[in-house]
Parts: sequence; structure tokens; C-alpha cells
Amino acid sequence: MTARPDRSLLPAWLLALALATLALVPDAARAAEPALVPGVDYAEIHGGQRMGPNDGKVEVVEVFGYWCHHCADFAPMLEKWKHKQGRRVRVSYLPLPRSPNDALAAAFFASQAVDGLARTHDATFRAIHDEGLLPRNPTADEVVTFYASKGVDATRLRGAMASQAVADQVSAAREFSIDSGVEGTPTLIVNGRYRVIGRSFEDVLRIAGALVKRELATTR
Repeated sequence: MTARPDRSLLPAWLLALALATLALVPDAARAAEPALVPGVDYAEIHGGQRMGPNDGKVEVVEVFGYWCHHCADFAPMLEKWKHKQGRRVRVSYLPLPRSPNDALAAAFFASQAVDGLARTHDATFRAIHDEGLLPRNPTADEVVTFYASKGVDATRLRGAMASQAVADQVSAAREFSIDSGVEGTPTLIVNGRYRVIGRSFEDVLRIAGALVKRELATTR
């Protein structure tokens, strides 16, 4: 009787080819991602500086305005993206002051100083754009009254808004935005080196993610 070949065993050359093909899958997936194009996807910020400390983390700063309806629409998308980032990435928010006495910018830093930002940040967007509880350019009194309704101590908040520390933060935010070439909101700045351009919110987050990976590869 003639012995039949064991078809359950792959020839060595075929097995090697299969393993080589599997090894190339990650490279193929990476190749499918569109390469970033300078001047189209992002602008390099010559001489740019980080907003926060150089603590080994990649910094992503959103320059925003509470009065900006695009920022209000982008906020939940950015929040989801933020929670997908690892421990080596820090995502923070920076209000764009329209003047040295911008009440909303001062309120952001003051609320942060009195540990109220978690209660006021999203609520401020809703109050302006959905509920009509705040105008786009409110007075300090209007902001304090609204934040107090969210459980923030009005006396502490008012004191913080009038402090030199908050005035300095507002000034620094304006300077950072100018130095980074911010022309509109929302704008993402990665590590003080790149200003994300993008053509849609999804595109902005795609580009930011790619720039973060680039920076992580060189940050120790």
C-alpha cells in the first residue's frame, strides 16, 4: 500500500512565508495611516515654549474660548480623546483672553485656583451656548453669580479673580497664544513645538495623536 502524504503538516517554506506575512501586518497598518504634511496638517512653532513644566510628559494644550461655539462642540470629543492618552501625555486647557480684563478667562483660572473647575468648565459652555444663562461676554459679577449656582464659593472666587496671580495667568495665556501663532479657536499645541491645523475635529485629533507619538518617541 502506498503511504499518503500527511496534509496536516505545512511545508517548511510555506510556514515561513506565512510567518513573514504576519510579521509585516503592523507595518502595513502603519503604512495605511496618512503621513503628516507640514504646512497642511501642522505648523512648526519656531522658538516655541511649553506652557507647563518640562516634566517628561508630552504636553497638549487646547487654546479655547468659552464664547466660541466651535470649542463647545469640540469639548466632548477632546475629553474622550484625552482619556485615551497614556500617563506620559498631559492634556490641558488654556482660555484665549480677548482683553486683559476678560472675565471668562479670569474665571477659568480663578475656578481652577479654588478647585471648582470640574463643576464649572462644561457648565460654562452649556450656559452660553445651550441654556442662555450667560452672555458670550459676561461681566465678572455675572460669572461669579453663575459659578456660585454650581457650588463654587463666591467670596473665594471673586477674590481669586481680582488677584495678581490670576492677572498674571491671563497675561501668560495671551502671550503663549500669540507666540504659538494661534489665529482661532479651538487650537491644539503639542509640546510647544507644533500647532495643529486639520480640516475637521476628527482630523485635528488624528494629527494631534500622530504628533504625540512622534514626541513620545523622543521624550525620556
